[in-house]
Amino acid sequence: MKRKYWLPVAAAMMLVLQVASVHAKETKPDVKADTKDEFAAVADHVRQQMAPGGRFDSIPKNDQQTVTRDLSSMESLFDKFGKVDAMDQPSKVELFNNQSEVNAILTRHDGDRQVCEQIKPMGSNIPKTVCKTQRQINLENDQSQRTLQDIQNQSRQSAVGGH
Repeated sequence: MKRKYWLPVAAAMMLVLQVASVHAKETKPDVKADTKDEFAAVADHVRQQMAPGGRFDSIPKNDQQTVTRDLSSMESLFDKFGKVDAMDQPSKVELFNNQSEVNAILTRHDGDRQVCEQIKPMGSNIPKTVCKTQRQINLENDQSQRTLQDIQNQSRQSAVGGH
């Protein structure tokens, strides 16, 4: 009787161990401030981090333009009202929407965001968790692309030279 239950449980355990899972540890950048001065410091920091080598340097150009536009819109609200408490309701809604959009873009392209996945090392069926930053993943992908292009270029040169 015990053997009947052992097999399905063992099979279920094997399936669970073989399923690869990926998750990200969110280090959500929070573009939020209550006063004009606080916001100016946050906005300057975000702009610096979008520069090459910064935390958000992998943001595509169209998303960078959106972030820049939203930061400018928020700055104009702070220029007009000085602080969130002084804003009327439509301005608060606009500020919130801009903050949400900027935070979503920055979070998605955050080079410091940890991404973890379960992988099976070669020669083993026991998965292990490997975590890398988004920046490391982007670098590895770029290096892989360059290697693939080099191999393709070499094979084209060999094909041309062989004829």
